[in-house]
Amino acid sequence: MIEFRGAGPAEFTERLETVIGIYTAAMNPPEDQITGRKTIMRNHATYPHFQCYFAEWRDQSPTGAGEAPRTVGFAYGFRGAPGQWWHDVVLRALTEQSGREVAAAWLGHAFELAEIHVHPHYQGKGIGRAMIRTLCAGRHERTAVLSTHDQPTAARHLYAGLGFRDLLTRFVFPGGYEEYAIAGRPLPLP
Repeated sequence: MIEFRGAGPAEFTERLETVIGIYTAAMNPPEDQITGRKTIMRNHATYPHFQCYFAEWRDQSPTGAGEAPRTVGFAYGFRGAPGQWWHDVVLRALTEQSGREVAAAWLGHAFELAEIHVHPHYQGKGIGRAMIRTLCAGRHERTAVLSTHDQPTAARHLYAGLGFRDLLTRFVFPGGYEEYAIAGRPLPLP
């Protein structure tokens, strides 16, 4: 059985090794990127209105009675604001492509879904979808925005199924080489 448990910035940073373990299993990044990713995630926990949920698996079988839950996924986000790297880069690119008014409508009061990951052994069970819904429930921002690899992945399918639409495609972040899609949708989620 899966349960979702909210965590604030302090608990999130305390559990950063668990978070990085799930991220690494799900994304398989190059080893030399792990330290930088940890720093980025630790910094994200300082952003305004940071919110995190852990997906925890509880074994309901008689042999699993009394076992501690196993963390199998996490999702977090925060209110985007000027001065945050992702926010500023995406705002500039969206302004150049679609104009200041469109960019402000999407990013002017946005909840940025920074990371959503489920351990591969638990993917395909609706955990990611449920985490996004839980994370976005009750948010006061006007929109939710995120970036994802610009490929026909399960994640792209999931986001589209939740009503996210592409704002930018084939987008390469400064210093990077991979193409991303920037997607958004109005809040609240249905």
